[in-house]
Amino acid sequence: MLGLAPALLVTLLVLPVGAGLLMVLLPAFGYLPALGGDAVSLAPWRMLFGHPGLGRSVAVSYASGLVSTLLALAIVVLFLAASRGTWLDRGIRRLVSPLLAIPHAAVAFGLAFLIAPSGLLARWASPGLTGWDRPPDWLIVNDPLGLALMAGLVLKEVPFLLLMCLAALPQLRPEQRVTLARSLGYAPSIAWLKGVLPALYPLIRLPIYAVIAYATSVVDMAMILGPTLPPTLSVSILTWFNDPDLERRFMASAGAVLQLGVTLAALLTWWLGEQCIKRLGYHWVVNGVRRRGSLAITLGGRGLLGMTTLLVLSALAGLTVFSVAGFWRFPDSLPGTFTLDHWQRVLPSVTTPLINTLSVGLAATLIAAVLVVATLENAARHQLPPRAGQWLLYLPLIIPQVAFLFGLVVAAESLNLRPQWSLVMAAHLLFVVPYLYLSLCEAYRRLDPRWLQVAHSLGASPWRAFWQIRLPLLLAPLLTACAVSLALSIGQYLPTLLLGGGRVPTITTEAVAMASGGSRRLMAVLALLQALLPFIGFSLALLIPRLMWARRRNMRGVA
Repeated sequence: MLGLAPALLVTLLVLPVGAGLLMVLLPAFGYLPALGGDAVSLAPWRMLFGHPGLGRSVAVSYASGLVSTLLALAIVVLFLAASRGTWLDRGIRRLVSPLLAIPHAAVAFGLAFLIAPSGLLARWASPGLTGWDRPPDWLIVNDPLGLALMAGLVLKEVPFLLLMCLAALPQLRPEQRVTLARSLGYAPSIAWLKGVLPALYPLIRLPIYAVIAYATSVVDMAMILGPTLPPTLSVSILTWFNDPDLERRFMASAGAVLQLGVTLAALLTWWLGEQCIKRLGYHWVVNGVRRRGSLAITLGGRGLLGMTTLLVLSALAGLTVFSVAGFWRFPDSLPGTFTLDHWQRVLPSVTTPLINTLSVGLAATLIAAVLVVATLENAARHQLPPRAGQWLLYLPLIIPQVAFLFGLVVAAESLNLRPQWSLVMAAHLLFVVPYLYLSLCEAYRRLDPRWLQVAHSLGASPWRAFWQIRLPLLLAPLLTACAVSLALSIGQYLPTLLLGGGRVPTITTEAVAMASGGSRRLMAVLALLQALLPFIGFSLALLIPRLMWARRRNMRGVA
């Protein structure tokens, strides 16, 4: 039975994505008998290309994916080169998983409250530094170039890329590489960039591609921070899909195919950039320059990631302040009064969304944990290569959600499956599985095999050794991986909205729905609730091993 786990895992990821792509491709060319499309036609594409503002929507989607990924990767690389072994390095390593767990929408709301013309930054700087006694008439949030959206994406992409780098680095023995380079006279940061980065990049290429795919097609952050007239392509597609005029479904399908093309174009552009840098970077690696620019790298690496972390924490602090703010005139830096009225108004109405959020997330995480642990255990027993077939795990992450989730909705409707809780949970599972696998596989691979060998030498069966040796030793990283996966499920917006058809509301869908209009205070309460749930999950992931292994300190660590 254990040998079926890898095949089941791959089928779970590949089959829905393939079916979704097929069922979005057919309506894109006018074929959907359920809506009267009985013949192949280019009419959906004519409607799509005739839509006003399409070019700007495509351009913003394309640019936001590339620019935000490039900035996030630069911040992570400079930090790793500059902060190796420092207190900042140790502190950020502890924060990376909790920062990754904060849902995208919560970060977007917090950043909006921070940088808006009447936001916290403007209040803290006024009137002393700016002279403002009223908010400036500036379009910062929802700016037409998507700069606020790019900033929000960077805040979320940095923790993910940093976590992927930290997971891959032990395979390279970076300390030995840096020590060897320093023995030749290289400065520490230059030694890392020339000795470690060229070997590290191939190991994180797929996560980078996943980041590009997400950034070019994000929906929830684009609805909160992105431009509105016209919106990004993914937001436009969602609008067309939900239009009461069912003819718009055909145009939405064509738009989903176009979104896939935009993402592929961004990935191709990035790959071409890789080839150029490979050729040009080779000369830099071997030119013998040992110290030039090391000070700038050190200051930039520590300062940029420190500023990114500070922005995320400030955004969360802003959410907290707005959620309890009473009367608050500009430019006062703090509210004149504090109140819990906003919480009292929101909490009674979020019982059902809260139950749905937790039930869907816990179910998806539990199923994913069983499948992933079975797959990793099968690989460990048969000594399979650690990265064998791993690219398939990135399939739901590299292909834009809008490019296949719309197809899954069409497929479900064709099978007469109504929007329901189980469909939402299955959709979440598509995205939870890859993250749980990527969070756990390195800890699984690095577990000393001699523990199992000792157990087998004492007559323990493979299953007894698994339950009594391997699983207790991996309890801390397993719980951490589950906390990351639960946080990811809590933050899912598009799968919940489409597969639930609005009938399975969650904290995330309620928060994003309120972004289109409503009280800033109530939005802050919902966003803070969305951020608090992953925090509780991570707290439990840290607390449970400490309670279980109170007398075994070395078994309490996290992955």
